[in-house]
Amino acid sequence: MPRKPSLTPARRATSATASKPAVKSRKPAPKATGFEIAQALPHTKTINLALQGGGAHGAFAWGVLDHLLEDGRLIFEGVSGTSAGSMNAVVLAYGLHKNGAKGAQAALENFWKAVSDAGQRYSPVRTLPWDRHMGHWNNDDSLSFQAFKAMTAAFSPYQLNPMNFNPLRDVLIEQVDFDELNNSDHVKLFLSATNVQTGNVRVFNTDEITADTVMASACLPFLYQSVEIEGQTYWDGGYMGNPSLFPLFYNTDARDVLIVHINPIIRKGNPTTPHEIDDRVNEITFNSALIKELRSVAFVQKLLDEGWLKPQFHDRMKYVLIHSLRADQALEDLSAGSKLCTDWSFLLMLRDRGREAAKEWLKANYESVGKKQTVDLRTEFLNSGSEMQEAKGRPLSKREKSGLTKVPVVPVPKKAKAAAKAKSR
Repeated sequence: MPRKPSLTPARRATSATASKPAVKSRKPAPKATGFEIAQALPHTKTINLALQGGGAHGAFAWGVLDHLLEDGRLIFEGVSGTSAGSMNAVVLAYGLHKNGAKGAQAALENFWKAVSDAGQRYSPVRTLPWDRHMGHWNNDDSLSFQAFKAMTAAFSPYQLNPMNFNPLRDVLIEQVDFDELNNSDHVKLFLSATNVQTGNVRVFNTDEITADTVMASACLPFLYQSVEIEGQTYWDGGYMGNPSLFPLFYNTDARDVLIVHINPIIRKGNPTTPHEIDDRVNEITFNSALIKELRSVAFVQKLLDEGWLKPQFHDRMKYVLIHSLRADQALEDLSAGSKLCTDWSFLLMLRDRGREAAKEWLKANYESVGKKQTVDLRTEFLNSGSEMQEAKGRPLSKREKSGLTKVPVVPVPKKAKAAAKAKSR
């Protein structure tokens, strides 16, 4: 039987008697990773998290994390984040490093309270008292929001904010000791930013993360100046990975990935007003990279399910199980303009919605974690109405029978059919 991994640092060696020569104390054993902890603790499962960005709506993900930490049955091995998701990821990891789940819960609450306090001092868009009292958080039609949009459309952040002041950076430095975080191996972090020059995504790992890398991941170019790191400039990671999933595939042992969505994928109705159109464009833009990556996951699953790979290559592929905690219904009443709202009552409301969503997700899906994925990628994300068709007249594979996924048949082009017939003659 394999020895269970140590969950606590090794005790320091002490001399039994004063007469014995002094012995140097041993270095503490490295802390166990989330994957090792889950293996050692009963009734827990290991999972990776993918945290989307979305401004103040990131408080919804705070609520999701808060409930998952309180529940305690899921251990996080890797966390990929973008923008507000990067901030949640960093604060989560630092809190876990300092004092476990309780420490992470406290760290997240302290961080979002600090964000709210900073917003009340510096935010150019304010919620009017009567709107706050009535719970009207969509301020798209307010004079302050319209003036803000007009200013950011006419002037760049290099003109409006030449000193490059960003209170969020100060909040991060106050809440997280990045030197200590860099040496933590409890959770593997992967933060995405978009390289301005190349247009490629850049993923920063735990030992590379600083306040600047987090700000790069959250740098909306119409609000803030690009963030320079090692001679390269970066914008918000949401343009190329919101969040990036591939680091979780290659750098973790766990194969379950829970995506915590912030931007609704489906929104009923046709947008007709200017701010409705802007909102929908914002949601589609910041979901596009994720949906493309999910298409790649579905393709690899198809290769494995239908035996397209040679046996010698089969074991080199990880069969990733995707889980999705959607925000389509939870945040459907909120506009993109409310992403700038930092009122504490608003953030608490989002947290509570996130907690409730996590509670319902666990109730419906916890038993499936580690066994099968709980989202049909093709139906929910990839159905284009053309190539993604349900399989007909074909026996199900073992994975399909076990409920891992439904596999479509890709139609064979007419030219390929004709060539095959000619060859068979």
